[in-house]
Amino acid sequence: MDLKDICEKVTDIARETGRFIRSERLSFSADKIETKGVHNYVSYVDKQAEQMLVGRLSKIVPGAGFIAEEGSGSRNENGLNWIVDPLDGTTNFIHGLPPHSVSIALADGNRVLLGVVYEVNLDECFYSWEGSLSFLNGNEIRVSNTPRVKDSLIATGFPYTAFDRMSSFLVSFEYFMKNSHGLRRLGSAAVDLAYVACGRFDAFYEFGLSPWDVAAGSFIVQQAGGRLSDFSGGGNYLFGRELIAANSKVFEEFGQAVGRFMT
Repeated sequence: MDLKDICEKVTDIARETGRFIRSERLSFSADKIETKGVHNYVSYVDKQAEQMLVGRLSKIVPGAGFIAEEGSGSRNENGLNWIVDPLDGTTNFIHGLPPHSVSIALADGNRVLLGVVYEVNLDECFYSWEGSLSFLNGNEIRVSNTPRVKDSLIATGFPYTAFDRMSSFLVSFEYFMKNSHGLRRLGSAAVDLAYVACGRFDAFYEFGLSPWDVAAGSFIVQQAGGRLSDFSGGGNYLFGRELIAANSKVFEEFGQAVGRFMT
């Protein structure tokens, strides 16, 4: 497979889907919202965007399966799968807030081969493929060089489920508020990770995540020189529902702090 060529085609598809999302927002209204669960929403925009993605991606890598948030396509138990979030940050989109994004990864089992995150509002496309650097709109990006947590700006997200872990999360939240440059909660994990990859954030952690939230963004972080793990320091972050991402210099200190509170 020519992963560079495939990635270039995927960036075009992500941008096209982003244009659809942006145009639909102009006439979007609250009566078009469906509720999937507590604080978990979906609209016809999510569903149509996913159908667009599945139709176009199917033509690029015939036979690849899909792991998609709204359930389109079928998963390959062994082999290639597209991991797709057609609209990461649906709640932001519903309220007319940035950021929200399109997130697409191609994976062979647990091994991600390429990732694309397109942030709709700023027209920023982050991408990488196996063996390459990471890029933003054609320009190389790298993680930051911040060496200590106390000098870091940290991103996180609030969980929709697993509220039994909330007290531990709030303790970690307090710690990082007191011992860093601050925390930000943007509402799109894919964008959080893209921002770690380009150095806007120094670190990120969140639990209750799905593979379509993190597959593309975590790969872009990795290719931009960052490091990743689950909360225990292992590698089960793609399907393990928890993720730490940081630049390589602050990763150990940051990971130990997260692990102290969250494991």
